[in-house]
Amino acid sequence: MSNFQEKSNFIWNLADLLRGSYKRNEYQKVILPFTVLKRFDSVLEHSKQDVLENYNEYKDKIDNIEPILLNVAVNEDGKKLGFYNFSKYDFKSLLQDPENIEENMIYYLDCFSDNIKDIFENFDIKKEISRLSKANLLYLLVKKFSETSVDLSPKAVSNHDMGTIFEELIRKFSEQSNEEAGEHFTPRDVVKLMTELMFIEDNDINEKGLIKKIYDPACGTGGMLTSCKDFITQNNNDIDVVLYGQEINPEIYAICKADMLMKGEVAQNIKGPSSTLSDDQLKDDKFDYIISNPPYGRDWESDKEAVEAEAELGYGGRFGAGTPRKSDGQLLFIQHMISKMKRKEKSRIAVITNGSPLFTGDAGSGESEIRRWLFENDYIEAIIGLPTSLFYNTGIKTYIWILTNEKSNQRKGKVQLIESQDEYVNIRKNLGDKRFELSENNIKNILNDYSNFEEKDNVKIFDNEYFGYT
Repeated sequence: MSNFQEKSNFIWNLADLLRGSYKRNEYQKVILPFTVLKRFDSVLEHSKQDVLENYNEYKDKIDNIEPILLNVAVNEDGKKLGFYNFSKYDFKSLLQDPENIEENMIYYLDCFSDNIKDIFENFDIKKEISRLSKANLLYLLVKKFSETSVDLSPKAVSNHDMGTIFEELIRKFSEQSNEEAGEHFTPRDVVKLMTELMFIEDNDINEKGLIKKIYDPACGTGGMLTSCKDFITQNNNDIDVVLYGQEINPEIYAICKADMLMKGEVAQNIKGPSSTLSDDQLKDDKFDYIISNPPYGRDWESDKEAVEAEAELGYGGRFGAGTPRKSDGQLLFIQHMISKMKRKEKSRIAVITNGSPLFTGDAGSGESEIRRWLFENDYIEAIIGLPTSLFYNTGIKTYIWILTNEKSNQRKGKVQLIESQDEYVNIRKNLGDKRFELSENNIKNILNDYSNFEEKDNVKIFDNEYFGYT
């Protein structure tokens, strides 16, 4: 068994300590933030003493001590970590004062740099520390996380492996919380298909020395962003890939930001927790690739005032093509993603929707006018109908849209429709509503249908005009 699998399994089994005091779907509220905290604690160990000495020396002499602490918080290679903790505590010393462990741990958290405090505030970890303390579990959990079996120091676990451990824990907890998982976690098989569809006709990723920006406006735990980066770097390690995202749910935002930080990504590129539709925190940014599974069938009432004000700006804003009915914001997300495409360079989009954006709305309705705008601007390259029951929290039919601002010559003015409802295999055990998955062979068949660009029983190619009303 690999090193990261052993550690992942050990951490996963720590959830057994919570049995009786927590419900199963609450385990992640403790285990995920404690895993993050343990990793940060281990990474900071090398320069802990230097940070503490500098803090004590300058805390009463300088108003803004942060630059000094950031300068001395380094790893063993002398590379700056980008975060620090100036308390005398760590996981080991917290255990030396069992009677005051709750109070000391709160102080320890308060001594982190602001970027780390932001993560733990959105995890609401202090609430869990208090709850664990009352259940007489806090000392035991810190002790378990201090065992050699869960050594998360950089010597024992690389950034890449730490990211893999964390992703594995996220996946397991998501599958366990089936009713909530689909909102924040897209199954890996679907993400793999979306990733390969987005890059399948893009030769840019084979060039050297490029910088590529990838964005997810509803990034959840960040799995789609990571999948895209892994795909590019596996094919070409000479491209600098920079990841960006925004997430509305505080806990999920914290998970994503922590995961990015642990992998050595630029964590401040993950924005939130706030709604992308009403509070775009990456207003001036454009991206090469945009990938997302935004919420479907979700009411956008809370965004209504800001969205309608921006729609009145016409194409000077993100929603110039119109607004759909208030009960479903998927077409708002699609317009938002198109607004994030580069103007003079190629950008590509892969997005999942249900059937509503395809079929809802009569001629002249908001939905119909948005679709007309999509076809008239030749943005839609392909729409792939997926099998049902691929997701954890819904068994309904879903679709992958591939959009671009620069089609190949053979695709210009045309839309490819691929029906892939028969491309699936059964999974051994149902996970909520997820009964099927896409095998490697299923994915290969769909990619071949896309690449061949030829009509057959399950593939149709139409001119854009075909979709208009006459």
